[in-house]
Amino acid sequence: MSDLTIPIQSARIMETLEFVIYPDGRVQETVTGIVGASCAEVTAAIEAQLGVVLHQESTSEYFAQVLHQSAEATTQVGFSDW
Repeated sequence: MSDLTIPIQSARIMETLEFVIYPDGRVQETVTGIVGASCAEVTAAIEAQLGVVLHQESTSEYFAQVLHQSAEATTQVGFSDW
């Protein structure tokens, strides 16, 4: 059995693709750190080269939603009659 981990550096989160290659030729792929369905985009080319996908199991990260935060500040300048 062979174990291969490919880290992909992101701005905040470490994205990791881990491949376990079994003696019979099966490959187990585990994706961590990628939120939402975009993990399918990341792994599509690799899976196409590996062959037929026999089983796929989505993690909680797959069902999570990407949080986009924005900040807006409003200031008001007024003059008093002092």
